[in-house]
Amino acid sequence: MTAWDQVVELLSSPLMQRALIAAVLVGAAAPVVGTFLVQRRMALLGDGIGHVALTGVALGWLVGSWAGLVPQDTLALPGAVIAAVVGSIVIELVRERGRTSGDLALALMFYGGIAGGVLLIKLAGGTNANLISYLFGSISTVSTADLWWTVALAVLVLGVGVGLRTALFAVSHDEEFARASGLPVRLLSMLVATIAALTVTIAMRVVGLLLVSALMIVPVAIAQLFARSFSRTMTLASVIGVVVSVSGLVLTYWQDIPPGATIVVLAILVYAVAATLQPLLRRPAPPQDPHPDMVDDVLLVDDVDDADGVAVRRPSPTT
Repeated sequence: MTAWDQVVELLSSPLMQRALIAAVLVGAAAPVVGTFLVQRRMALLGDGIGHVALTGVALGWLVGSWAGLVPQDTLALPGAVIAAVVGSIVIELVRERGRTSGDLALALMFYGGIAGGVLLIKLAGGTNANLISYLFGSISTVSTADLWWTVALAVLVLGVGVGLRTALFAVSHDEEFARASGLPVRLLSMLVATIAALTVTIAMRVVGLLLVSALMIVPVAIAQLFARSFSRTMTLASVIGVVVSVSGLVLTYWQDIPPGATIVVLAILVYAVAATLQPLLRRPAPPQDPHPDMVDDVLLVDDVDDADGVAVRRPSPTT
């Protein structure tokens, strides 16, 4: 079988079609939100939200079990969305009180989210094994319903993140300046937290709740090595996210390796290579005279007359 035949086989598989669409959407949306989180110095927010979302997954299982739904995890994704959004808003409210309170809130979300998920999944009649695909990702299990959820949430995240990027950047970069400019700082901060929560839930099936923060942050770190503006950083990070997500997924089609971990490791390898090459690719800025209209008052070696050793000031080319 030729390489072209293998590509055709990959694209002809309904499972891989759903997985590729999900990978492209998640790879594009996650770094957009991650750009704002990096500006706010809250790179670990995705981890805290991910742990809370695990409780929502288990709660969805429990409600589905009580309602007799088949399969039981029918409400797992809606439950994760609700829990993640509520958790992100709580974290943002606590963060307003100060840095220490924000760190404490994240810690409580970490521990409480995992513990709540394990407890509720047991009450739902499941086991801890049922949570593995949500913790580490299982893109091969993406159903048509999951894909529609992913499409809807990704479009919403991209629409808000790109459409309101100027206002959201102002709030993320300097809240005091944004407040002085008349922007609704609290509302916009809640909006950033909410789209971060939605991003965590749509990336849940691709890279897992424990690794989702890496897909949000690492592409942004790579983009910052080369981009010099916020918009370019966001655009480049989104492109990198799509490339590593699709590349990692394609690798797992031919190799029996976990897709979520492969995508994250691939992104980290790209960062390592980019960080190594970036100093070599950077062009040194040419020396510039800060005051070209003024005659230089510093005598150089060339300004010394070789005949008698007397310094002679030579006229500036501009004079």
